[in-house]
Amino acid sequence: MARPAPQTHGEILAAAAKRFAVTGYRGTSLQDIASEVGCSKAAVLYHFANKEAILTELMAPAIEVLRALDERIAAQPEPASAQRVAAEGFVDLAVRFRGEIALLRGEFPELLQQPDFAHIQQISERLLAALAGRSERASARIAAFVLLAGIAETCGEFSDVADEELRDALLALLRRALAPVH
Repeated sequence: MARPAPQTHGEILAAAAKRFAVTGYRGTSLQDIASEVGCSKAAVLYHFANKEAILTELMAPAIEVLRALDERIAAQPEPASAQRVAAEGFVDLAVRFRGEIALLRGEFPELLQQPDFAHIQQISERLLAALAGRSERASARIAAFVLLAGIAETCGEFSDVADEELRDALLALLRRALAPVH
């Protein structure tokens, strides 16, 4: 016997997050989400226009923090201060939203192709430039890219590590790995 239709967005969001974590965004259908909740696909569509709308709502808090970080970075006049703000801000974001980041493992490039997430590409490029100390040197840009990707992957992988311990370890790594900005 099927459960009654979900009472809130929350049930659907929780089920979608669980399915995305197991089979990925691409590998999850609306029917999979409905089955996880115990309702019909129509009930899911009553609450959300499509699968992208579910993902958009799941990611909205993290995206808002990323936008705020982008504004803080843009307000930094010096490359060194922009690098520090970028490093600390991205680590804080990645630790705080590590569950959401884990949902997107391996699917970030495809996600950026979706209209609701297209602006994240520009923010990511500015974050990368700031972390590289606004340097055009290939070595600085490569280091920044590897660190950003590695931080995101690490936060998704080490869910058993306390937030503060993870944050401290990641910031120590960034300080060692990034070239000082002069």
